[in-house]
Amino acid sequence: MDDRAGSFVAVRRISHGLERGNTCHSTSAEVVAGSTAWLGRGLSCVCAQSRESDARPSFHLTPSQEECLQRLQNRIEIAYDSSIPEHQEALRAIWNAAFPEEELRGLISEQWKEMGWQGKDPSTDFRGGGFISLENLLFFARNFPKSFKDLLWKLEGDRSVWEYPFAVAGVNITFMLIQMLDIEAENESAFDLLYCITFKLMDHQWLAMRASYMDFNTVMKATRRQLERELLLEDITRLEDLPSYSLLTR
Repeated sequence: MDDRAGSFVAVRRISHGLERGNTCHSTSAEVVAGSTAWLGRGLSCVCAQSRESDARPSFHLTPSQEECLQRLQNRIEIAYDSSIPEHQEALRAIWNAAFPEEELRGLISEQWKEMGWQGKDPSTDFRGGGFISLENLLFFARNFPKSFKDLLWKLEGDRSVWEYPFAVAGVNITFMLIQMLDIEAENESAFDLLYCITFKLMDHQWLAMRASYMDFNTVMKATRRQLERELLLEDITRLEDLPSYSLLTR
């Protein structure tokens, strides 16, 4: 294993199929030949669910890795609950990150549509991604503020008249990653970093395909295929080595 600092990922070379009823869709596929590929010590994942007869790889985790894995799995299982103060504060925080000079008039407000939520109550959009989808957006805003603002305000490229809604796209990306990855982790924030990379990759695909609103699902499928290809490259030892990571930092 590589001992360099960074956010790491391991991937088993299989392809798809899990459905959970969201705007992200996938197609079933056969198992791709190849052995388990260890790509470091942080986020280990299976790129998709295979047929029930396919054995899951055995990852030998240390107690600290097991603890971190459990924390990440717990995060994924938490639904957004508008009655929990922590969730309310996270929602206010994402507003302040997006619109630092505009006061939020309420957690239920027409203002939320400015950020790309479907209605005046963002909690109705979290059903597919859960609270972790809001945490992912906050991680993105706090750690890559330029890229976050570029995507929020659609500052890069020749944009469509009918663009994808930023916030709802973010929830869909969280859902896609949960669906796509069977996660085992030492570095819990690796999932959040992979989310940021995927969001930028999705926007890159959007521009390359000259997509409009009705093309969103097609773009998401193309994003997933590209991400799977990159995760399975032989010379990838950490998330920062993914070709699409450069989109996030330029």
